Amino acid sequence: MAASGESSTEEAFLTFYSEVKQIEKRDLVLTSKNQIERLTRPGSSYFNLNPFELSILVHPDKNQDDADRAQNAFEAVDKAYKLLLDQEQTKRALDVIQAGKEYVEHTVKERKKQLKKEGKPTIVEEDDPELFKQAVYKQTMNLFAELEIKRKEREAKEMEEEIEAQEKAKREREWQKNFEESRDGRVDSWRNFQANTKGKKEKKNRTFLRPPKVKLEQPE
Repeated sequence: MAASGESSTEEAFLTFYSEVKQIEKRDLVLTSKNQIERLTRPGSSYFNLNPFELSILVHPDKNQDDADRAQNAFEAVDKAYKLLLDQEQTKRALDVIQAGKEYVEHTVKERKKQLKKEGKPTIVEEDDPELFKQAVYKQTMNLFAELEIKRKEREAKEMEEEIEAQEKAKREREWQKNFEESRDGRVDSWRNFQANTKGKKEKKNRTFLRPPKVKLEQPE
């Protein structure tokens, strides 16, 4: 039963992957320049489900006239490839793809229900298989974008907490150091005070030490 579920999930991924390739072929010519432009534009990290041969098209050695952006594009493809090698990351990606499809299906269903309630024809643009695929693609990319934003926010928060913890530990170490130094100073001051007090007492005793008076007897 579990094997059947995994097979179904993998099939869904391959189907989606195939659809992504079709959309990309329709919208873009697979040239080095166009792929570098696509992979380095704002939000590009959300569009990295690309054929692995893109790494050849965007390799910096092949695009020396635009080496910096080619390097960024190459790293994006490499990152996507490595993520898909991780089974846990692949499962998360498949879950996002499935969630995107289910969201579009639910939205279409609700829109049709509303149209029927209003007495209108229950025809929506997603009835066209190609437009439905595009809607799923866009929604899936939005979900990936949201996850990426949350990931960056989480990392930023963790970094902030780590810096705060380090600063707190530093303050505590400095306070402890100052406390130790001030304690040593207080001990030294107390010892000096005791020594001075003892010395004054001894000096005072020596100053006021007088021989007893001898009473002289009167001759008879």
